[in-house]
Amino acid sequence: MKVRRWLVMLLPASALSALPGSPLHAQSSVTLYGIVDESVRYLTHTNTAGDSTLGLGTGGMSESRWGLRGTDDLGGGWSAFFRIENRFTINTGQSDPTLPFFNEAQVGVQSPSYGRLIIGRQPNVLIEGITIGGYGSNPWIPYDFSFQPEVTMSGGIWTSNQVQYQARVAGVTFAAGYAFGGVAGHLSYGSQYGAAVAWSPKDGPLNLGGAYEETRDSLNGSTAKAWTFGGAFVWDGTRAALGYIVNRNDVGFSNFANGPFTAPVLAALKYTDFSRRRMIFGGVTQALGDAWHLALNVWRTLQDGKTDAQDGSAWQCQFVADYSLSKRTDVYVEADYALYRGDLIGAQLQGVNSVGLAQKSTQVGLMAGLRHLF
Repeated sequence: MKVRRWLVMLLPASALSALPGSPLHAQSSVTLYGIVDESVRYLTHTNTAGDSTLGLGTGGMSESRWGLRGTDDLGGGWSAFFRIENRFTINTGQSDPTLPFFNEAQVGVQSPSYGRLIIGRQPNVLIEGITIGGYGSNPWIPYDFSFQPEVTMSGGIWTSNQVQYQARVAGVTFAAGYAFGGVAGHLSYGSQYGAAVAWSPKDGPLNLGGAYEETRDSLNGSTAKAWTFGGAFVWDGTRAALGYIVNRNDVGFSNFANGPFTAPVLAALKYTDFSRRRMIFGGVTQALGDAWHLALNVWRTLQDGKTDAQDGSAWQCQFVADYSLSKRTDVYVEADYALYRGDLIGAQLQGVNSVGLAQKSTQVGLMAGLRHLF
């Protein structure tokens, strides 16, 4: 299945059944790849006094990363593959302190006919559903960057200790995953399971998708459930997308060791304050020739708190203009505005790198950057 380069960097879609006993072959390859992205970002209301900040960001439209991926021909159409990836910040040269050194680490087998089986730390099924469904914001850039609110609603993208199966048959793409909790005496504690499906007719303008995911608390087995659905329609370089995400938490849910966030960070994100969050989001992307991408995105979030004082809501919008200097290098400008109410003030709905930056009811962000893919 042919997929665009930005999608390959996030989600290799296809799947697997049983591995035949064929001899190993010598055909193999290893590729170094990555993204280097840096921006200057201005952001208002970053502390309780209402002060603004201006400086180099921890990333830009994408978080910088480098990785190694490789394949080995097993014969009979089968191949083995691996992928390891580190994320870092250009402004300091350090690895992202909120993520493992190898934030993605996976090995698997695949076949054009039967798909692929992936084992290790990899994107969770909910973000897979948004990606293969085609209704995520700014589809020409890989997840994640400094303003992408659906990232938080999808549980932060990555899950450790996961086995995932992916397949595509007759225009339908499917993914199912299970993450082992590893808690002695409680096999379900700390686990996660889910499935995603998308449908897109060959060369057709419409793409529809959705996903369901259930996560168990690592300490007490409480559940956090999430589901999403949406779609996109493309015609003459214009793409219109609309999506919906729901999060539901049990009262006791506060810790998921397989996820990207520790228990203290989950608390800092106010992820444990709500019993239900709902987000509807959409946008229009316009390609102008091969060089320009313009995008306008809007997100609306409603929060039902575990207490009345924890209720909240948010409006967020964004404009992006991106110009490709070459096939691998682009420059961009971005502007975003957020209006927060209630308990969502101080919560993080912007992307994985920003923890609790909103300290007042409104927030404005401006960003200009340079990005290179290799």
